[in-house]
Formats: sequence, structure tokens, C-alpha cells
Amino acid sequence: MALKRIIPCLLLRDEGLVKTQKFKNSVYVGDPINTVKIFNEKEVDELIFLDIDATNKKKEPPYHLIEDIATECFMPFCYGGGIKTIDQIGKIIASGAEKVAINSEAYYNPELIKQASEIFGSSTIVVSIDYKNDFFGKKIVYVNGGKKSTKKDPITYAKEMEALGAGEIFLNSISRDGMKVGLDIDMIKEMSETISIPVVACGGVESLKDIEQAFKETEVTAIGAGSFFVFQGKRNAVLISYPSQEDIEQIIN
Repeated sequence: MALKRIIPCLLLRDEGLVKTQKFKNSVYVGDPINTVKIFNEKEVDELIFLDIDATNKKKEPPYHLIEDIATECFMPFCYGGGIKTIDQIGKIIASGAEKVAINSEAYYNPELIKQASEIFGSSTIVVSIDYKNDFFGKKIVYVNGGKKSTKKDPITYAKEMEALGAGEIFLNSISRDGMKVGLDIDMIKEMSETISIPVVACGGVESLKDIEQAFKETEVTAIGAGSFFVFQGKRNAVLISYPSQEDIEQIIN
């Protein structure tokens, strides 16, 4: 049985950390290295970094920043953003990341997931799935930073990625991103009970009760959150936080 985890998900733009709402209206929240140092002190188990501009601006992954993060980071971390080739994955791993998250290219070139899992191992390859409801209320996978509809059902798509060798699914609700309205429990439940690889669900966490509910009511392996860990209070003042080990044990157990 996979260890349950609570993971801060940090968004990169121009090598700074930002936070978005529904993938829009990004707000600068700080320097990634300083934030890593804070999470070190709080004994976080794992981090996820996603460069939200890399794909649409056709940018190379920021290898030097990944190296700097790896130098400071006490915990394993995953990098995602702009990954299109086996060579890029190799450079990211060589720079110090334990995992890579692949989103748009998994849709455009599914063979990359198969090749990458064979070369680097499934546990290294995370497929990131962004989704939201279409005009008729049907859940649809989106790529290119939430700008392009694939017309694919998230569950069907995740099963395809699992069959290709993905070792983990990062499931992100665009509609709940940064909104603090609670997690999409029904979707998380269906996804985590349908596929056999670990699922990291993200989008909507407002409180520890949301995380506790997801762990109790679904088979999800990990919960990711952004705003919950970087904003505090009604005015969303920037303050990096993470639950105490006692709180985590109570939530998970």
C-alpha cells in the first residue's frame, strides 16, 4: 500500500513562484529557493514544481533552477513544464529531480510516455491531467495550460497513460484551482478506484478537513495543494505553511 502524502504544488513563472485561480490571474508569491528552505524546516515529504509558461512559450526546462532547487531541497521533488523529449527528461533527472510531470506532450505524443517509462522507470514518470467541465457539464481533459480541449474523458485518458507505463497520475481540477472550494471528491474517488497506479489529486483545498475527507472517502494516494500552503487569512497574505506532523498523522490515520 502506497504511503499517503500531502504535497505542496508550486507554480513557476519566470523562475519566480506564482499562484493562479482557474489557471489565470497569477500572483507572485516568492522566491523558489527561499520557499524550499522554509519547507525543509517544516519537514515536508515531497514537492511538485510546475512551470506554467514553458509549454505555450516553447521554453526549455530551467535546468539551472532545477539544480539550485536540488541543492537546497531535503526532500524529493517532481518537475513539470515544457517537457517534450527523452533528452530533456534525462537532463531534468541529472539536474536533481526525482520525477518529471508530463502534460501536453503526453497527449500530443503518447509514445513519449512509453519510451520514458522504459528508459527511466515508471516511478519517474508522472502524467499530469488537467480537467474541467465543458458546456454540457461533461469532464474533459485540457492541455496547453488549460487552453486547449482534447475532448477526452479524464478516466479513459488516465487508463491509456497507465497502459503506456505512467507511474503516477497528477489530477488537477482547473475549475477549483486556487478557489479554496474543496476537492472534487467524486472525481478523485472514481479515478483512484479505476486505475492501479498512485493518484495525486489537486485543486480546491481550503482546509485540512478537505484533505482528511479525501483520504477517508477515496483511495487517493496523495493530495496536492497550492493556495492552502502559500496564502493565509481572508486577504490571502503570503505566508508559507504546512501542517504539523501530529496533524498529518491524525488526518492520514
